[in-house]
Amino acid sequence: MHFQEWLRSLRPSAGLKGSDSEDFWSLLPSFPRSSLSLSQSSLLGLGALASLTAYWLVTRPRPMRPPYPSCRRSALLKDDTLLEFYYDDTRTAFDMFQRGVRIAGDGPCLGFRKPGQPYEWISYSEWIISELACYTYSMAVVPLYDTLGLEAMVHILNLAEISLVICDREEKATELLENKETGVTPKLSCLVLFNEFSDAFVERAKNCEVEVLKLEQLMDLGRQNLKDPVPPQPQDLAVVCFTSGTTGKPKGAMITHGNIASNTSSVIKILEGSFVIRQEDVSISYLPLAHMFERMIQVSMFCHGARVGFYQGDISLLMDDIKTLKPTFFPVILGSVTSPLRRALLHYAVRRKQAELSSGVVRNNSLWDRLVFNRIQANLGGNLRFALTASAPISPAVLSFLRATMGCLIFEGYGQTECTAGCTSCRRSLALCQGEAGGHP
Repeated sequence: MHFQEWLRSLRPSAGLKGSDSEDFWSLLPSFPRSSLSLSQSSLLGLGALASLTAYWLVTRPRPMRPPYPSCRRSALLKDDTLLEFYYDDTRTAFDMFQRGVRIAGDGPCLGFRKPGQPYEWISYSEWIISELACYTYSMAVVPLYDTLGLEAMVHILNLAEISLVICDREEKATELLENKETGVTPKLSCLVLFNEFSDAFVERAKNCEVEVLKLEQLMDLGRQNLKDPVPPQPQDLAVVCFTSGTTGKPKGAMITHGNIASNTSSVIKILEGSFVIRQEDVSISYLPLAHMFERMIQVSMFCHGARVGFYQGDISLLMDDIKTLKPTFFPVILGSVTSPLRRALLHYAVRRKQAELSSGVVRNNSLWDRLVFNRIQANLGGNLRFALTASAPISPAVLSFLRATMGCLIFEGYGQTECTAGCTSCRRSLALCQGEAGGHP
């Protein structure tokens, strides 16, 4: 088929009629037939090229744009009314967990593992111990930090008038018992341990009028003395979280259930449209559970029926835990590249990914992800969708590098215990929002 004849065959779809059509086609130059004749294979090639182009236009990655301009107050709010809850049925920490129970049923909730073993999971219907058990009966929880030192621990125990302490192993409980023996924590009367303990420890505790129980024993006592739940109200106290403080002794931040619900709802609202927590999502927990930041992460996961897996307690084994758990959310960790050739390739690939980021495109399925970044992403479990960096502002160069190599959303946040963890979060302008440690409310 000659070129002119092929073009004329397109006349019905050109939208030209009558003299206009004739004038248009008469303008076509008369090229030599030998130079413009197209074979059937050439036409098939042109068709394939056109099809690929159309497919790319339809499936190409779309940029993610922030829904609001730069501002010093959240434009996500419709008016001056502050967001108290995102879901109508989640106004307390207790409500949020119950919502997760309705979503997940007997699905996995909390995971743990032994060295070299896969993760074992406790279902939502089984998890009725410690903190969540206290919330069920409107009891307040006071976390204890062993890293604050002996003096701070004694101060917290006495100020909060704590009589029962739950801890994991005998070594930590021994420190509490020593305080009781010296008379500095007179209110302490019961210790509950997760792990096994010696008979000598029980006898020592008995001598200073302190009862020692295994967690299983405490749960058995509950089964034998069942009481109807007393669900908390939003204004009820949930946690008294003591901060390290810059001066003097630690100060207790009094956090209500309404504070927790509002803070978690704000996170869900900020992520709206770019990241939705799903039931199949998994978070790895390796931050101190006494910190509000880690607690808020867990409440957010519970609210959506998602899972939380704990690391083994040894930070040197954290990367092995990550590979086994394959989390979709967790704080950022990366290794290093030593080969000069691989480093040069990595830098070039990072620049190409950063070019996409500058236009708002975030993905992990590009050519560079497959060729260069797949090993980094595999070391992080291969399923990462969202990461959060908090505390001090992260270097813009480091943040841009992480976003390029990890191929997921990375938010910067800023918060404090007194504000129930999060205060502000960097807006979703991705490549433009760097080094702000939260930036905008």
